[in-house]
Amino acid sequence: MIQLTAGSCIGLQNAAPGDASLFDATHTLQLLSVRSVNPNTTSTVDRYRIIVSDGEHFIQAMLATQLNHLVKEEQIKKNTIINVTKMTCNFVQDKRLLIILSLDVVEHAAEKIGNPITLGPEPQAAGTPTASTSAQQTPAPAAPAPVQQQQQQKQVSAPNGNRGSIYPIEGLSPYQNNWTIKARVTQKGDMKTYSNQKGDGKLFNVTLMDETGEIRATAFNAVAEALYDRLQEGKVYFISRARVNIAKKQFSHLSNEYELGFEKNTEIEECLDTTNVPAVKYEFVPLADLEQQAKDSTCDVLAIVKDVGETSEITSKATNRKVLKRELGLVDTSGFTVRMTLWGKQAESFNSGGAVIAFKSVKVGDYGGRSLSFFSSSTMAINPDIEPAHILRGWYDESGKDAHYQAHTSSGSGGGATGGTGFQRSEIRSILDVKTSELGLNDSQPEYFSTRATIVFMKPDAMWYPACQKPECNKKVVEDGEGWRCEKCNQVWPLPKYRYIMSMACSDWSDQAWLQGFNEVGELVFGKTADELHDTKERDEGEFTSIVQEATCQTYNFLCRARTDNYNGQPRVRYGISRIHALNYKEEAMALRDMLMGPWGQTAI
Repeated sequence: MIQLTAGSCIGLQNAAPGDASLFDATHTLQLLSVRSVNPNTTSTVDRYRIIVSDGEHFIQAMLATQLNHLVKEEQIKKNTIINVTKMTCNFVQDKRLLIILSLDVVEHAAEKIGNPITLGPEPQAAGTPTASTSAQQTPAPAAPAPVQQQQQQKQVSAPNGNRGSIYPIEGLSPYQNNWTIKARVTQKGDMKTYSNQKGDGKLFNVTLMDETGEIRATAFNAVAEALYDRLQEGKVYFISRARVNIAKKQFSHLSNEYELGFEKNTEIEECLDTTNVPAVKYEFVPLADLEQQAKDSTCDVLAIVKDVGETSEITSKATNRKVLKRELGLVDTSGFTVRMTLWGKQAESFNSGGAVIAFKSVKVGDYGGRSLSFFSSSTMAINPDIEPAHILRGWYDESGKDAHYQAHTSSGSGGGATGGTGFQRSEIRSILDVKTSELGLNDSQPEYFSTRATIVFMKPDAMWYPACQKPECNKKVVEDGEGWRCEKCNQVWPLPKYRYIMSMACSDWSDQAWLQGFNEVGELVFGKTADELHDTKERDEGEFTSIVQEATCQTYNFLCRARTDNYNGQPRVRYGISRIHALNYKEEAMALRDMLMGPWGQTAI
């Protein structure tokens, strides 16, 4: 029989807000209730109120949103026994609110343990202001212990002599107004200008973090000008009297359902005591695992900058303004390489080739398989003093410099069903259906579809092109008197690197279409690089013809994109291959079996 930690509920109910000996200790408790709470119908994040018991008493608490998956996956439910390993508390309308930040599941019990009873009236923590208290009417109440120590040490001075309760970011909501957070600025954006019906203005954003979570904050116009230089990345601040709003998810990648708006009366003071405020938290994704990340999602990566491209200038389609860009080649111990694009000031000032860089919240793209992009809310730490960075540095200096790296390609196995990221067997469309549906004809964006077809003909006279030897370039090179010149890189190579550019007539039972593919498609179809096939053709035309004939009449699963372009002034739909998969006959047989069995019960081999 699992023994609950007797006395935990009384101790937690009476503990001071900063009592780490209790809130960071392990308590074995039982869940008597798990209930969803949605105080705001516009909320996009569920909140769960729980009742925990130590066998003698029970109290209420809230589950931190990062633990929501435990409820949704039914890892915790009524009567589950848990080890609570980290908690915090704040006060809402003079009532103590416990928040569970970390827990481990012990077991699922069949019934309630003991006969726990509720505790008496909840005590009010020293220094917690009441509804009738105001700074103008009464003397300032005593501050919680951690803030009081800071005041005694004169590391900071509280605004108006009263900072109020220190709240965790996780506990903020629009229904509270007397709060202060102690948070680190992990990212500060550039000052931006905007224009709307009300006129022109300026703004900037910061990302704030404490041990419970992150939140985005925005300042506009005069407030932005006053606060921009005061807030510095990496420093810790006491922040109060800001407005708590529903987060605008189109502008933020954070999981927090709320965001802060800095106002004229917002109070910000630097805190020199950074205790209990962590540095930037990373959840690094190996470059090899980027294929599992959804398109347009964000992730953290730790990598070596192996190559640094030159800056170039493009015109933004959204703003019609010219923007600088620079591409980096990243590698890590997983043996993969990926392209990272920097924009604007980051692109212009970057000079850290060969460095270890920790990138936070960079955007995942699917151009050429998988790519990364550094955008306004991303951050980078060059040669960070963290153990994974030291390990990566040692590995690269010892053996990584000469290693061969694999790039994500558009022929890799697909992931999700949206954004054209993977072949979907359940959504296969015939070529005739694609044509009659006019996919890609009336849409400025490409439309994706999955199909299964057989290669019936390939144009043998234009299967490849001479490309730049630089891995991240791949632009066509032109032969001159000195060698093969790349206009983009302004380099001359003794020989080009040939890359496939395929045009294939493919048929299924319904119709035929021309599909266009690039290097990864050709390498899968022929099982050779374009350099190897080019050399074969130069050496023996007959052998080359045999290889092409052998590759013809093979069937593949395709993920294609349909998009309209213009040819001689006439619109036409072109079908490009985003992914190509050789048939796995066992998987195909299983899919046919499941299709035949339908919904009439489970199938088994």
